[in-house]
Amino acid sequence: MIKNFNLLVFIFIVFFMFILSEIKTKMFFNSYGYIREQENHLIIILFLTMLLVIIPVIIMTIFFSIKYNENNKEKRYTPNWDNSYFIESTIWIVPMIIILFFSFLSIHSTKKLDPRRNINNFHKTLEIDVISLDWCWLFIYPNYHVASINEVVFPANTLIKFNLTSGSVMNSFFIPNLGSQIYTMPGAKTNLYLISKYSGVYKGFSANYSGEGFSNMKFSVLIFKNRNNFLNWIKKLKQSKNFLNNYRKFSYLKIPKKNRQVEYFSNVYPKLFYNVIEEFNCKNSN
Repeated sequence: MIKNFNLLVFIFIVFFMFILSEIKTKMFFNSYGYIREQENHLIIILFLTMLLVIIPVIIMTIFFSIKYNENNKEKRYTPNWDNSYFIESTIWIVPMIIILFFSFLSIHSTKKLDPRRNINNFHKTLEIDVISLDWCWLFIYPNYHVASINEVVFPANTLIKFNLTSGSVMNSFFIPNLGSQIYTMPGAKTNLYLISKYSGVYKGFSANYSGEGFSNMKFSVLIFKNRNNFLNWIKKLKQSKNFLNNYRKFSYLKIPKKNRQVEYFSNVYPKLFYNVIEEFNCKNSN
């Protein structure tokens, strides 16, 4: 019986280590942003804490099924057993400790990973206005008077402040490799702070169903190693012959269109983002 039990425990430990290594590979090796890294650490802490309950339960299930099997001739028959203070204390105290730990962790991490919370460790900040449309993403660089559709670019190790709203229905902005997902809502402004620790090309997409073109509402995320490469990209946008200098031209972008390709705009009206918000609020007030 003992040999069978040890074998089952060994198989379980090997299986557990394999699963843990796979999770670590999938999650940590794909973490390129400061926020995503913190979120992954939180998930791993929660996962390991829950194993404090799951592993003993699995081990006891295997142990009891072997120990109290009818073929086990070494078992002791104890029909008058009815109580154990040790067992009672364990099944109450351990869950209470876990719940208290989860409560503290939730309060701490909720405040720390609030999408609107500025990350004070980074002095370089780049502001990008984001407008979700049907079915594409418009990225405006208000300090440079340029914009792009379905492509956002910024340098690594720079704090990015996204100001987000919607020019259509509610949507969801998500760059999985960098961190938090946040909703865009018509007539409202939300903020999201992200930082990429490494250069590269990543994918972003809409995480909220918004109509028949939703599945292709994706955008490219290009992160340059240094700021000079980013400024060269800005210069390329400034040479674009597509202007976005008034609201009437923006209205053409609001027309629903599937599979919209990457487009660049120069001479962008810097207050366009706030005009989109005001337009929705004015319609509702009337």
